[in-house]
Amino acid sequence: MAVNRPTSPVLTGTTPTNPDITFDSLGVPSELTRALAEQGITTAFPIQVATLPDSLAGRDVLGRGRTGSGKTYAFVLPLLTRLSAGSRSANGRRITAKPGRPRALILAPTRELAIQIDAAMAPLARALSLRTMTIFGGVGAGPQISALRAGVDVVVACPGRLADHIKSGHASLADIEITVLDEADHMADLGFLPEVRRLLDQTPRSGQRLLFSATLDRGVDVLVKRFLTDPVVHSVDSTDATPSTMTHHVLHIRHDDRLAVLVDLTAAPGRSIVFTRTKQRAKRLTRDLIAAGVPAVELHGNLAQTARTRNLTAFADGTSPTLVATDIAARGIHVDDVGLVIHADPPVEHKAYLHRSGRTARAGAEGVVITLMTDDQVSDVRDLTRRAAIKPVTTRLQPGHPLLQSLAPGQRTFVQPPPHAPAAETNNQSRRRPGNTARNNPRSSSTGRRATAPSGRTSATSGRTSSPHRSAGSSATPTRSSGGAASFSASARPRRRSGR
Repeated sequence: MAVNRPTSPVLTGTTPTNPDITFDSLGVPSELTRALAEQGITTAFPIQVATLPDSLAGRDVLGRGRTGSGKTYAFVLPLLTRLSAGSRSANGRRITAKPGRPRALILAPTRELAIQIDAAMAPLARALSLRTMTIFGGVGAGPQISALRAGVDVVVACPGRLADHIKSGHASLADIEITVLDEADHMADLGFLPEVRRLLDQTPRSGQRLLFSATLDRGVDVLVKRFLTDPVVHSVDSTDATPSTMTHHVLHIRHDDRLAVLVDLTAAPGRSIVFTRTKQRAKRLTRDLIAAGVPAVELHGNLAQTARTRNLTAFADGTSPTLVATDIAARGIHVDDVGLVIHADPPVEHKAYLHRSGRTARAGAEGVVITLMTDDQVSDVRDLTRRAAIKPVTTRLQPGHPLLQSLAPGQRTFVQPPPHAPAAETNNQSRRRPGNTARNNPRSSSTGRRATAPSGRTSATSGRTSSPHRSAGSSATPTRSSGGAASFSASARPRRRSGR
């Protein structure tokens, strides 16, 4: 669709404060608002309220906001609207994408974020008869090539694998009408900006471009100046601010008490994410939690894509309510109702602290962030919280302290660990044994005999008792994207949902 793009000077948008602004009032087409309403989404978040009028009008937009601000729908809705409006020829016949030539491109830094975006977009795209797919590494290229040949409207891609398809002649960006860069600052952190620039150079200059980033450092500002035409800038919340619904605690413990404290916290009802610094630490801690009766799964860069997807699905559907992760999960992973984030290993940088912590207290929900600190970490943690501009409550405690019950309320529930819990599948193992399935990994389905735990606690075979402060209505629905990779969407349905 040809869009007349205004060329007025750069503007800085202000965030409307009305919490009940609907997507209808923002100009979103009725087909999309109905599809959103079917998911319980009726009102918009501030980043959506700020950016949608301009992006729907065809303007280039730079959106700045902290993680969890709801930016996914802020770019998905204008993208689908533009493609839908241009999907009919003058005689009313539907225009379809040519083989290997998608009409819209969304670039994401990680495969998990690409899956999440596609999962959020897929039901809306179906309502408009538009086809989407994901492209990323770690999975076979064959299904992705087949999907590209069949023609697809929207590609959600990681830069490296998309560049491979272009070099091999299986994809072209010559027909791209609208391009989105999500988590541009994270792409910079991962060293992807040179590849991103090469990809953007292959898209038509006349196309619309939307860029979303928490900050403009590390070369992101160069992307803005080079590829966005007179963009409208909208900033929502301080990029270094934490939500008012997020509470921060530092627990000063002995090194030998770390696991016992973690077991107590993660055995409470609801979802928890535990962050570690290294892959081996995540692997070992997951094994220790499982041995203690806490259903847990791991997420780190050594896992094959099938294992990563399987573990995320188990976490999202509540089969394993505890996720032990490296910083790979600190950006882009959205699972509703994560009530507790624990820094088992305090991060080095304050940005990592904020991104990790942003997995909870999303979209107005409440959340608790806990940092475990030993004597040798006091100085580092004090400096970390100062640079993160937070004022945590610091408490010296031992296992069994009543504060642990206050931070993670509810009856502690344990499961009998499986007799033999093999290590999760790695990338190398996946290549050697492509037929691995979820049943080969007991961690993705924690089961066991009912037993009585000490101190009046109960041990159950399938999950934990419900708690009023964390939703039990979440579900994860695995889907098969046309790119050949299993995707998942996790959503809890509170009484009134707003845009993601």
